[in-house]
Amino acid sequence: MPPSNRTSPLLLALVALFVTVLVTSNLIAVKLVDFGPITLPAAVIVFPLSYLFGDVLTEVYGYAVTRRVIWLGFACNLVFVLFIAAAGALPGAAGLWDANAQNAYQRILGFTPRLLAASFTAYVAGEFLNSFVMARLKVITRGRWLWTRTISSTLLGQGLDSAIFITGAFTGILPAGVLVRTILFQWGFKTAYEVVATPLTYALVGFLKRAERQDPLDVGTDFNPFRLAS
Repeated sequence: MPPSNRTSPLLLALVALFVTVLVTSNLIAVKLVDFGPITLPAAVIVFPLSYLFGDVLTEVYGYAVTRRVIWLGFACNLVFVLFIAAAGALPGAAGLWDANAQNAYQRILGFTPRLLAASFTAYVAGEFLNSFVMARLKVITRGRWLWTRTISSTLLGQGLDSAIFITGAFTGILPAGVLVRTILFQWGFKTAYEVVATPLTYALVGFLKRAERQDPLDVGTDFNPFRLAS
């Protein structure tokens, strides 16, 4: 069955969850949390869900639909960042908003150009690799062994995401050894998250396939990430 371009309430709900996860990840990434001996951004408790939802989107609706959702997420994140910056540039209310408040705002909500470039590049590269691997493996396995597709695509997608983001954001700030360990720790944490969430992925995929009555194979699909048409 070819991928469907039909917009359904379930697809809209899944897209809304995907975008919410992305925006939330940006917002809480500033907080660093100790997970035992490992220090990671708080966003690791949320961001891996974007890959879970990306897997579900590709599996149920196909690569072409997922491609548009990935770019929609990019656009929503960009709008979020621009409005945060615009609000930060507005003059504070006299007597109610002092320099301490402004500094706190910038510390929590401010984004440096370097951090944004690393974040956006990592997101696009990782999500598209994840979706591509999911779609191609589904064709190769003829739709069987969903767990092999979700874990394989996450290993590659999250690995690329972690490598691009950590390298782009912290090269020259962290020593080389710490940089590599941070990439590996983040990659391992996110992959483990996906493995643990496999039953949830199976449940969502099974429910949506039954509800939408579709199970597309991306045979003959144009995988160009910049092609927005079907």
